[in-house]
Amino acid sequence: MISPILIAGATGATGRVATKLLLEKGLPVRTLVHKEDDRSAKLQAQGAEIVLGDLLDFSAVRRAFKGAKRAYFVYPIRPGIVQVTAHFAQAALEAKAEFIVNMSQRTSHQHSKSGAALQHWLAERVFDWAGTPVAHLRPTAFNEWLLYMRSQIRDGKYAVPFGPTGRFAPIAAEDQGAVIATILSDPEPHKGQTYELFGPVELTPPEIAEIVGRTLGHEVRYEQISGEQWVRNLYGNDIPFLSQHLDAAVFEHRNGGFAGTNDIVEKIGGRRPMTVAEFVEKHRAAFQ
Repeated sequence: MISPILIAGATGATGRVATKLLLEKGLPVRTLVHKEDDRSAKLQAQGAEIVLGDLLDFSAVRRAFKGAKRAYFVYPIRPGIVQVTAHFAQAALEAKAEFIVNMSQRTSHQHSKSGAALQHWLAERVFDWAGTPVAHLRPTAFNEWLLYMRSQIRDGKYAVPFGPTGRFAPIAAEDQGAVIATILSDPEPHKGQTYELFGPVELTPPEIAEIVGRTLGHEVRYEQISGEQWVRNLYGNDIPFLSQHLDAAVFEHRNGGFAGTNDIVEKIGGRRPMTVAEFVEKHRAAFQ
């Protein structure tokens, strides 16, 4: 009997895609989800096993790992990632797991001014120390940011913390999910590797705004705002941990910390990553 592949964050953007692709390959998937809702019901309908629990609950993580030999770990930008990484790594060790894919971030390094990015770097080290073979993924900014800002884009505005001159190659969660699924399908070549994940083209924020507007057929104007204002626009109130991360990311962005492109998505995921225009076109209904 094939051991199930454990997907944490399976209702999120990357975990949802990885789950679908693994199931399509005929591999058994167990998903750790916070609650039963429409998203978990859809995963179950696709054939995934559902386990309810929270990464902050060590007993729940242990329960989810029972019998699993491969796993995907992801945690949102919020306090607690080092703690939940320790939970995940210890549960993997007890289950004698063979491999973990860890979702980190592009600016994860020990000198980061972002508390979140520094915590991601520490989380990588916890996995490295813990003994279960691991591959770290470090994506640049997600195309999904555009969906978060769809209401203002409808109004002709692309207001972000990033300055006008820094560049990055936005990547879609769908393309990352393809990389995750491929690695989990055949982990051996990827043990101990760190992969930086990019979209196909480096762009400045004004260039992104222009592409979005051209694709949708109306003007979309770039505007720079603070990290705190971006968070308030999205959530209705400030979230200091996230705001601090964004303000630090602005420094990284301005100094080339998000820059770069490569062919990892195509070589490992087996697909050409989506451009910004293709992403917007695919999700056109969300912007209308």
